[in-house]
Amino acid sequence: MRIRDTAWTPAARTDPDPDLPARAAALADLIRGRRATVLTGAGISTPSGIPDYRGPDSPARTPMTFQQFVGDPGYRRHYWARNHLGWRHMEAARPNAAHALLADWERRGLISGVITQNVDLLHLKAGSRRLVDLHGSYAVVTCLDCGLRQSRWALHEDLDRLNPGFAERVATRGAIEVAPDADAVLADTADFRMVDCPRCSGVLKPDIVYFGENVPAHRVHEANALVDESDLVVVVGSSLTVRSGYRFVRRAVTTGTPVAVVNRGHTRAHAEATLTVDGDCVEVLTLTDQAL
Repeated sequence: MRIRDTAWTPAARTDPDPDLPARAAALADLIRGRRATVLTGAGISTPSGIPDYRGPDSPARTPMTFQQFVGDPGYRRHYWARNHLGWRHMEAARPNAAHALLADWERRGLISGVITQNVDLLHLKAGSRRLVDLHGSYAVVTCLDCGLRQSRWALHEDLDRLNPGFAERVATRGAIEVAPDADAVLADTADFRMVDCPRCSGVLKPDIVYFGENVPAHRVHEANALVDESDLVVVVGSSLTVRSGYRFVRRAVTTGTPVAVVNRGHTRAHAEATLTVDGDCVEVLTLTDQAL
């Protein structure tokens, strides 16, 4: 289940590590000759312009829960109004050097695959092949009643027809702040009209695992398989506050598989990690690549 563990809070930003090149070289030594799986979080995508929930410089955010979405049409209307603007920002985002390096490492046989907690599809856009989108993606919409799946672009056209000029009206109120999980920060959404499933008139939901919702079993199985066949797990850009991602670190640790962590600031796995590298994902992975 995607749950924030309130018993653990990420630490504030730390000063840059003066030994960053040496620690990146140590990470290269760990990767070399091993079958590594990489677990990524929002920190790898912030250089691409996608914000996170818990980074050292992130404002406090309260994500919508699954229970709110399914239980209250007002919450659903509010979410879809936000998503109608925010998803386009995510669609326009492009992979950064860290995504490109991981895709290249997979082609070179340095890593077996990537498990990502992100819904931004940037690993796919960068060329990663063996990829588990643990929390889904912004690009697909599903019906909670009949299971119909459709493209987010198709729904966008329907929402545009029902809400002519909505984006332009919102833009006149000032700058739009993009939020994580393919939405935007909006206050006034009462006039927004939603779309129902075209097949059964059921409730439509993005194919994103909300907080309080279970990760689909087949994705957990695929991620477990990656971890089990690897002899190193590298965490990149995640504080591991969410249990659905942290479980794979625990799975590795309990079987004696070493864990390395690349992140800005302290993470939930620091005490269990064989190596920690405190720094920007792009910089650390670039230095690591130079040492491989």
